[in-house]
Amino acid sequence: MKYENYIKVEFPSKSANEGFARSAAGVFASQLDPTMEELGDIKTAVSEAVTNAIVHAYPDTIGKVSMRCRILEGNRLEIVIRDWGRGIEDVERARKPLFTTGGEERSGMGFTIMESFMDRLQVRSHPGEGTTVTMVRVLPKKSRER
Repeated sequence: MKYENYIKVEFPSKSANEGFARSAAGVFASQLDPTMEELGDIKTAVSEAVTNAIVHAYPDTIGKVSMRCRILEGNRLEIVIRDWGRGIEDVERARKPLFTTGGEERSGMGFTIMESFMDRLQVRSHPGEGTTVTMVRVLPKKSRER
């Protein structure tokens, strides 16, 4: 698939890096001139995906998380969050609202939130090998008067 621009960053699965990933994705997406609401949706979806990798992929250790953002033809923003952690046994079950493996303090709404804020959500995972979350948001082209 042809892209117009991209970034790729890799960081340790430390909670402090969730904010970094959220901000980096937001700044990258800003070149598509999103509204504040669209930008908030994108940043929230990234926060959920990165938090899932930090909390669930590496519950007892620090691992590696990568984020790739691409601008594709048709004003589409694609964001891929990947980890190499423990993976998800049953992706369909994990995508159901309120399901969590993170204990009572977790809401189990991460995938539901991602799905509601993005136009497309794909989750691929293999136990012991990690998880890849691909999200796409189509942003309407705005006329630019200058």
